[in-house]
Amino acid sequence: MQASPQPSETVPDPDRLFRLSIGIFFMGGFVSSLVSLLGPRLTLIDRLDYTRGALVQLAFHSSYLLFALPITALLVRLGYMRSIALGLTVMAAGCLGLAGAAWMARYPVVLVALLVLSAGITFLQISGNVIPPLVERAHRGISRLTLLQGFNSIGTVLAPLIGAGFLLSDDPRAGGPGWLTLALPFLACMAILLGLSFGFWRARDLLAAFVAPRRLPLGQLRRVLAEPRLVFGAVAMFGYVGAEVTIGSLLANYLAQPAILDADPASAGRLVSLYWGGAMLGRFAGAYGLARWPAARLLALVAAGAVALVGIATRAEGVPGAAALLAVGLCNAIMYPTLFGLALPADRSCAPYASMVLCMAVVGGAAIPMLTGMLADQIGLASALGLPMLCYLVITAFALVLALTER
Repeated sequence: MQASPQPSETVPDPDRLFRLSIGIFFMGGFVSSLVSLLGPRLTLIDRLDYTRGALVQLAFHSSYLLFALPITALLVRLGYMRSIALGLTVMAAGCLGLAGAAWMARYPVVLVALLVLSAGITFLQISGNVIPPLVERAHRGISRLTLLQGFNSIGTVLAPLIGAGFLLSDDPRAGGPGWLTLALPFLACMAILLGLSFGFWRARDLLAAFVAPRRLPLGQLRRVLAEPRLVFGAVAMFGYVGAEVTIGSLLANYLAQPAILDADPASAGRLVSLYWGGAMLGRFAGAYGLARWPAARLLALVAAGAVALVGIATRAEGVPGAAALLAVGLCNAIMYPTLFGLALPADRSCAPYASMVLCMAVVGGAAIPMLTGMLADQIGLASALGLPMLCYLVITAFALVLALTER
């Protein structure tokens, strides 16, 4: 059962909260998609193997597991808005670190900077995703969270279009652009993130009187974390993020294969925007659909579609294979906000802890790409996509169980 505010309570202006949230969802998508281009940069231009290229996603997503618990403890102390402001500042520091890594040209520095960047995003994941379901009622909360994810998708679409020319340019040592060109997208992101942080700090008391998170005794915390719907939802979230990130980070490599499109690295990187573009269009359409139809049924439908499309991409060649894998983005559209909203407990004061569990599940974005990269080195990239397909099967099962039990 989803959390919702009680009728007797004074709800803060949800439209103001929505407007503030647009910036963090957009930048979260933009930065995450920009990071996805680092994998193709390392494998297609710097000639690392798939396994070491996948370490980018391992470093980027591992903080969701490493830092979720201490960040939740900070959230309980600071409140939602202050936590978001702090997270945006940490993200800005990570972007500065990536710019410095481009200057030093050191692979380990890239991994450390990614860990810092994703620590900041962990603040946003735990704090920002909870706000719409808490201040809105029932299905409207999931619908608005899906709409915000649409702005997240705008960021993921723009990042490959803008960033491919910077990050997938020719090797600077061969006469191509220098370190400043590689660093420029991250420096621009740093400036925007600092501006957003200031905006949230100014609104730091907006939610304090309405939905302050509370500390839970250990026994009660265990009951919250052991709720079957939350546990199953976390497993499904692990699979979803793992599958989405795997496809997004390996898509340029897939499209560059001679048997598929034989595209050059920069062109393949720009085509990745179609994958994120499908998610963007689907999220705006999904926000409409989720306000009118049962969320679990829609989730089951799109997850089954993703299974079919990835299955085609593992076998087809040329344009059909490329089109099938790109179209998976459309199926991804409503998965994250719907999984998140369906898995939250009824008691909204417990929401930070449930959000922590779901945020920890985002470590699937580290594990699944790494395992898929290792498989790709052994059996080929197309065959290795069977692992993300299995992840979508898990999501389908979660959605079907909820759809059948809620009839």
